[in-house]
This record gives sequence, C-alpha cells and structure tokens, in this order.
Amino acid sequence: MREMLAGAVATFALIPEVIAFSFVAGVDPQVGLFASFVIGIVVAFTGGRPAMISAAAGSVALVAAPLVHANGLAYLFAAGLLAGVFQIAFGVLRLGVLMRFVSKSVRTGFVNALAILIFAAQLPHIIGGDWLAYGMLAAGLAVIYLVPRITIAIPSPLICILVLTVASISLQLPVMTIADLGKLPDSLPIFGWPAVPMTVETLTIIAGPALAIAMVGLLESMMTASVVDDLTGTRSSKNRECTGLGIANTAASLFGGIAGCGMIGQTVSNVKYGGRGRLSTLFAGAFLLILMVLLKPWVSQVPVAALVAIMVMVSIDTFDWSSLKTVIVHPKMSSAVMVVTVLVTVFSSNLALGVTVGVLLSGVFFTFKVARLLKVQTQTSIDGSQITYLVSGQVFFASANVFIEAFNIEEANGKTVIIDVSQAHFWDITAVAALERVVERFEAHKIAASVLGMNDASATLIGSLDSPEKLKAV
Repeated sequence: MREMLAGAVATFALIPEVIAFSFVAGVDPQVGLFASFVIGIVVAFTGGRPAMISAAAGSVALVAAPLVHANGLAYLFAAGLLAGVFQIAFGVLRLGVLMRFVSKSVRTGFVNALAILIFAAQLPHIIGGDWLAYGMLAAGLAVIYLVPRITIAIPSPLICILVLTVASISLQLPVMTIADLGKLPDSLPIFGWPAVPMTVETLTIIAGPALAIAMVGLLESMMTASVVDDLTGTRSSKNRECTGLGIANTAASLFGGIAGCGMIGQTVSNVKYGGRGRLSTLFAGAFLLILMVLLKPWVSQVPVAALVAIMVMVSIDTFDWSSLKTVIVHPKMSSAVMVVTVLVTVFSSNLALGVTVGVLLSGVFFTFKVARLLKVQTQTSIDGSQITYLVSGQVFFASANVFIEAFNIEEANGKTVIIDVSQAHFWDITAVAALERVVERFEAHKIAASVLGMNDASATLIGSLDSPEKLKAV
C-alpha cells in the first residue's frame, strides 16, 4: 500500500508537467501521456534504479521540438525508436561509466540551461497576452507557491490546475484550453511502426536528433538515479538503467509516444512519500492512464495559462540559484565550464551539445592543471662533477614539452647527469618519447646521462615500446 500511494502521489505530480512538456515539444498531449504510461510500465521491470519515475520529460521535449516542427510526428517516433537503440547499446557496452566524466560544473550548467530553455519556451504565451492571460498566470503562480504553506498533501500544481479550471468554467472566461492544443487519449495506446520511408535519407534526418535524445535522456536519468542513491543510501546499476530506458523508449515510440527519461521532481516526490521499490514506478505509470481516460472531459478544459504557470515554476525550481554566488568563489576554470555549458546549450537549444562541450572543456582544463604540476629541480654535487635532475609530477602529452625544456644542456656540460624520476609517472608514448629525446640530447653532446627510480608502471610502459635499451634497462 505504501508503494502504491507513493506512486499515486508521483502520478498526480506528473500529469500537469507531462501535458505541459508535450505542449513544449509541439505534440498532442496524448503523445506525452501515452509515452509516460508505456515508459512507466516498461522501466519498472527493466530499469536499474528502483523507485525512479521516468516519463516524457522537458529536456527531451526541447530536443524533439525542432524535429517535429520540421518533419512531422512520424519522424519523432522514428527518432525515439533509434534513440532507444542507442541507449540499449550504451547499456550493453557498459558505457554508463562514462557519466562519471560529467563534472559538477557541467551538471550545474546543464540544469541551469534546462531551466532557461523551459522558461524561454513559455515566452510566446506570456509576451503580448491580454490582462486576462496575465491575471490567470499570476493566479496560477500564487496557488503553486502559497498552497504548500498550508498543506503538502496534494501537489500544488494539481491544485493550480483545479482552481484555474473551475474559475474558467464557472466564469466562462474566453481563454485557450488543453482541448485547443490537441487530442487527449480516450483508449489504450495502439502498437504501430513509425510511418516513415525506410531510406538513407530518413536515417540522415533522424540520426542527429536521435543521438541528442539518447544522450540527454541518459544524462538526466543518470543524474536522477544518483539523487535516489543519495536519498536512500543504496546503489543502483547505471548500465542496466541505460538499457532499461532504451527498451522503454523503444516501446513508447512503437505505441505512439515521445521518448522520455528520469523525472527528478516526481522521483523525489515518490521517494519522499515512501516509494522504494519497483511497484511504485509500475503503479505511477498504470494510474496515469486510468486518470487520463476517466477524467478526459475535465482535463480537456484545463486553461493553457495553468500549464504556463507550472512550467514557469518548474524553470524557477530547476535553476540552481546558489550557482550565481558560487561562480565568484569557485575556481575560475570550474566557473568557466559552467558558464560555457549554459551559453552553448541556450544558444544552440541543444542540451547534448552543451554537455559535450562542457565535458571536453573540463577535460582540457583538468589536463592543463595537471600539466602545470610537473616540476624539474636541479642539484649539483659539492665537487661540481655531477648534476641531478629531480622530476616530480605527471609526464604525459600535455606536459612533455615542459619536461624536455627543463633540461639545460649548457648547464650540464662537462658533468655526469642523473635523471631521478622516482617522484614522477610516465603515462603515454608521448612521455616516453620525451624521455628518450632528453637522453639522446645529452648523449649527442657527449654527456653521460642515466635514469634512476622509475616506478614499475612507467617501466612496463617503456618496456612494451620500441625504446632504447638504456631506457628499458632502468
């Protein structure tokens, strides 16, 4: 009973957002609702994180919107199907570990960019509206933020929908409703293959959006799974979550739904109210379709202003406001990664591209910082006959030139040279080549040079390469 009640609470919190996200994607609400039902049912059995709620999400909707507008709904289903295949492949190849390379700065930038894009998607319905539209929006936001101060038994977005709908119907207000946006479901979803030609041209059209949907869905699902891991003190299989989400998205696309991913807000709500197992996820998906079919006449009269208010709330709550303060005190490189991730994502409207750029930039900055830690100090013997170079730090492709330039041939002229690498580590062939070049330069000037203190890992790397016998011997 606890699991089912927790799943029901998550469902109530899910309904308005799924309809609103469908609205953002430019598809009929039934497309998002069908997807959420199918994804919830399938991922309950196949997913790697029990108690996680997955459905049609805003991040995927933002990626899908341009494809729908340019090519139509059938291509969205085909792209969702291909995205599911990509995600299954990620899980089978055990690439879930790659999410470890997404730094906190990139995750913060991802969340902030998502919030900005969700808010920007509402601007066409906010700018240029009449006094009635602004009044409904203000009333909706007031209900959303004031009701939790009185009770949290019922999610405030659901109360917002109820209040604005009752007011619109009773006062006969001339406002746009859900019925004006498209068709709501009145039956179970029907299996069907996407109605697109099986050609290379079709693959060319859907490949890019499918990869973006797959990457964004995996990123948000992995982030959501990590949140539940922290809340429950348990571990989950990230690779199985990749595969499970891929199977769920494949099924959703074959049943006329948009692809989806983990929903952070609904998942936290489920866990908060006692959801810990797969039953809560299963019941959330099944209960969603029951509500939509039984309550269709009521749901069709929900004002669009209520959805806009919910999406504004989602964008405000999603944005990490503390990052505005920490961007000043955090290391400049970390702050730069976060800001660049936001800018690339917002201006390209491509969450996957923003994350990719952020991850690459994080790698470049990390490489730069590690390369700067390399130090080469010199010690000359009392009689001046021997000079020892003490190398400490990491020698790899980014620090190889610094390593080479640290050795002064003129300074070592007429002396015996010892290169002490006991405090250093050689990581790649570029590092080995740099060491070879230093030794060869000394030998070319008739200076005897020897390498001492090489650790086992570095020695093994050198031994496996076609290095001079002098390096292999050390």
